[in-house]
Parts: sequence; structure tokens; C-alpha cells
Amino acid sequence: MTINKKSLKIGPYKLRAVPTGVFGLDGGAMFGTVPKVLWQKTNPADDQNRISMEARALLLDGKDSGAMRILIDCGIGADFAAKYGEKLGPKFAEIYNVSGGAGIEKGLASLGLTVDDIDAVVLTHLHFDHAGGGTCEKDRRLKPTFPKAKYYVQRANLETAKSPNLRERASYFAANFQPLLDAEVLNLVDGNVENLLPGVSVQVSNGHTTGHQMVRVSDGTNTIVYCGDLIPTSSHVRLAWVMGYDLEPLTLIEEKRSILEPAAKNGWYLYFEHDPYMDAALIEESKGDFALKERLAIID
Repeated sequence: MTINKKSLKIGPYKLRAVPTGVFGLDGGAMFGTVPKVLWQKTNPADDQNRISMEARALLLDGKDSGAMRILIDCGIGADFAAKYGEKLGPKFAEIYNVSGGAGIEKGLASLGLTVDDIDAVVLTHLHFDHAGGGTCEKDRRLKPTFPKAKYYVQRANLETAKSPNLRERASYFAANFQPLLDAEVLNLVDGNVENLLPGVSVQVSNGHTTGHQMVRVSDGTNTIVYCGDLIPTSSHVRLAWVMGYDLEPLTLIEEKRSILEPAAKNGWYLYFEHDPYMDAALIEESKGDFALKERLAIID
């Protein structure tokens, strides 16, 4: 299936894909019980069994309409030594095969923007590959990357990040949220909220991690869902294709169904944060499951 290039606007927002850098995660972990002979057809692994992953943010650019510029997630970020220590920092980049010279700042620069242009940042959750770009080192201190922005995350996820369970201890780092708390820019959200920001709603899903939130942008006619880690890549539109990282796989499958069914019925776009090959897709029901109908690259 070819990838179609398309510009998208929903309400006052022009949708702009923001690449923040490619990294690698173990293919077996990304696809759980799905046999490698199946997932490697679409996501080939390297010699260490890592598959390529994008950390793709989404910018809702309402500037031309007099609205906000809202960023959804912000990738892994940089400054690993400053955030995680001189010992763990370089090891972190090596383990996850983080591409050098990337980051949210360069992603925004490719669109002609800087961190000063962002009014709000909605975080699906505080795992390092989603929230790491939200803080950075300035004047030898960790500070919010976006000096003019308010950040939004589920209260339940912040509590999880502060006291992570044994399985998630390697994914949550205080360096990615404590500077936001110190600067008093982190707004805590409790549950599903319609119009958290104009035209932007959030829906909680707990199958991946407690307090994960999907972000839905709609003007009543067109809708896009930023799936986060509920559906991290286009391969994961299959209901049973869940990650080994997911804490509650059966719960997650039902949460996926709650998004996939209306998406297929109503022509919602799904935006994939971690897919290295496409930004978004339209889907359709197929033999009791779901499949890609149209692959998309979002262009200006």
C-alpha cells in the first residue's frame, strides 16, 4: 500500500507532524506474543533484535486562525548526561540506539518554529520516549523546554511516575517531570475531559500504564486521535497485537476497540507516534479485526 501525502486541518488547527528522532526497541517487547515471523514483515529488526521507532510529536498549529499552538508529546529529548547522570546517560543512548543530532528543537526548526512558539504541551504519559523532550538543561539546571507553555498530564500518571512499579522503573525519570513541577507549569488532569483545550479532548486508557491519555482533536466533521502507546504503530491496529510493555493487555485490547470501532465507522484519522514509516492512517473493519485503509504522510 502506498503512502498518500495529505495536508490536514481540523477546526482552527493545521496539523503538522514533528519528527523528534529515531530510536530502537526490542521487537519482541514491542509485539508481545505475536511471533517474529509475522511482525518482522512490516518492522524488520537489526542484529540486536531492535526495530526502528520514531518519536513523532503532533503540532496543532492555530496561529493563522488566531488560536493556540499545541504540541502533543515531545519525544525523548537530549541532555541525557544532565538528566540521568554521567554513567547512565551515554549508556541510555546506546541501549535505545538514539539517533544523534535529533530532538524536539530540531523537529520544530524543520517547520520554521522554536520552543518559544509553543503555547501548550499535552503529554500522553511521562515515559521517557514521550515526555523526555519536555525538559532540558539550561544554565546548568534542568528546566522546562518550552518557556511559554503550560503542560498537561493525568494526575494518576504523575503519581505513577513518582512511584513506579518494578516493571516501569526504567521508563519513568524524575528529570522529565520534576522541573515542570518546580516551575509550576504542570497542570494535572483528572479523567476524561472534553475540550481540555479548544477542540482538544483527552480519554484515559490504563492498559499500557496507569493514567495514559489519548488525545482527540475534532471540529465535529473531521477527527484525529493521537494514540500514544495505545496504538503505537500502524501494525498495532490489529486488536491482539499488543506490547510486552503493556501492564494490562486484556484491558488494553478493549481500550483499543473503543477507539478503533468509531474510527473505522466515522473515518477518524489515527496518528501513530512510533511508526517510522507513516504519520497517520484511516482504518477499516476486516474479518472481525481492523486493517489499514489508507496510509498518510501529513504535509504542510
